[in-house]
Amino acid sequence: MRVVIAGGHGKIALRLAGLLHEREAEVLGLIRKPEHSPDLEAAGAHPLELDLEHSSRAELTQALRGSDAVVFAAGAGGGSGAERKYTVDRDGSVSLAAAAEDAGVPRFLQISTMGAGRSPDPDSGEVWKAYIDAKTSAEQDLRSRDLDWTVLRPGALTDEPGSGLVTLASPPVTPGRVSRQDVAAVLAELLASHRGSARTLELTEGNTPVPEAVAAL
Repeated sequence: MRVVIAGGHGKIALRLAGLLHEREAEVLGLIRKPEHSPDLEAAGAHPLELDLEHSSRAELTQALRGSDAVVFAAGAGGGSGAERKYTVDRDGSVSLAAAAEDAGVPRFLQISTMGAGRSPDPDSGEVWKAYIDAKTSAEQDLRSRDLDWTVLRPGALTDEPGSGLVTLASPPVTPGRVSRQDVAAVLAELLASHRGSARTLELTEGNTPVPEAVAAL
């Protein structure tokens, strides 16, 4: 299995690359900065410098050719303004999904967030509102495409060690936390099991082992 991860230097992406490498998958990580390459190589991924915000559709399509699945794990990140929430979290996903269609890549997993698909708190700031709006728009675009898609909405992310125990279900799931390691484990299991097709799923820490939670889908 050949998997392309956009946002390849992200915390979830690096963990996912390591898990997929353990399963003997070929992993290609898209990065913006060449200095991130050693971290990807240490995780077992092949780095490719390709900026989602500035690459052409043809360049993205070429990078995806021959792959079995794409994971959108990119994000503007903390400290970014409202504008980059749209250019990365929304437009980056839209561009990647279009390229996946062009390249004939069947599977597309999108990391979104709990809160997408609903109106944000009126008291939340401009950047948070833009983030939720961008993620919601990206989800809507993906659902309209001829792809075997899954939208995964994790709860509040932590860097704690993964417990391997989660709650994974269609919305609404009671808001909660989840470790990035457990998010990566769920993504790896979704890819390996081919489950979750045409589903929007919410994810928090819970009581069900990851393989069982995915198998229950």
